[in-house]
Amino acid sequence: MPETLRRIVIENSDVISKNWLDDITEKRKSDYTSSISDSLYHTTNQEFINVIFSSINRRGDTAEMDDFAERLINLGWPLSYITDGLQTFRRVTIDYILSQSDQVDTEEFSRILNIVEDWVEPIINQLVNQYSGSWEHTVSLQRMALQELSAPLIPVMDNITVMPLIGTIDTERAKLIMENLLEGVMKHNSEVVLIDITGVPVVDTMVAHHIIQAAEAVRLIGATCILVGIRPEIAQTIVNLGIDLSKFPTKSSLRKGFKTALKLTNREIVDLDNSKEEDIIKIMDSLK
Repeated sequence: MPETLRRIVIENSDVISKNWLDDITEKRKSDYTSSISDSLYHTTNQEFINVIFSSINRRGDTAEMDDFAERLINLGWPLSYITDGLQTFRRVTIDYILSQSDQVDTEEFSRILNIVEDWVEPIINQLVNQYSGSWEHTVSLQRMALQELSAPLIPVMDNITVMPLIGTIDTERAKLIMENLLEGVMKHNSEVVLIDITGVPVVDTMVAHHIIQAAEAVRLIGATCILVGIRPEIAQTIVNLGIDLSKFPTKSSLRKGFKTALKLTNREIVDLDNSKEEDIIKIMDSLK
């Protein structure tokens, strides 16, 4: 019976394809594909149904389906397009087969349903696995990119580096901050590190603990850590929580912290315009 049904379906693929395309097009009015151009939508649907029949005709060979799925993934089509399309194909195919029989009992219907399911299920499994693999790969790349951006250490002058922190700090990110901080201090031969928490929305006991640990680790390898970006609300929170930040300098802004860093490295900011005026005054006084 399976081969007989397979032959019926393949020989009447034009009718089944038309019914499938009609159903898919009708659903388009209210789903995610409504924003896709008509030409691309119809071309993709035609390719999809051809690939389904090719897989059935080749008894489960999903090579063409793999190529089709890869193109959909690259174009950003959702997995639901595939699953909805295959669910519709299952229903349309069963309806067509039943329409060719004068009388169908429960046992016969169950056999037909199982046969069509055996055609469709391998395709769904293959496509879901391919989509899942692609998403996992994409998420992995995004995670790596976020990790690289989540705790950057930026050298701004000889022996002075800045680590700007943005967003929530959890245990995993705190570990990354510690690693990047220590590696960066050694790599850039830093004497002073400015940790800027201006972009950290909440500083609680856990966040403060992680920052203190990072500062202490920096101190142990011979550098000084300055915590900058202490907003009034964060200062109040730190006081209310009883957190001790007295072991390393704190400043309200990056600018103030940078001035402190210059002093710690025996440098200072000089106003060139004022120095020129002073030199001119000295020269004029010497001529009197």
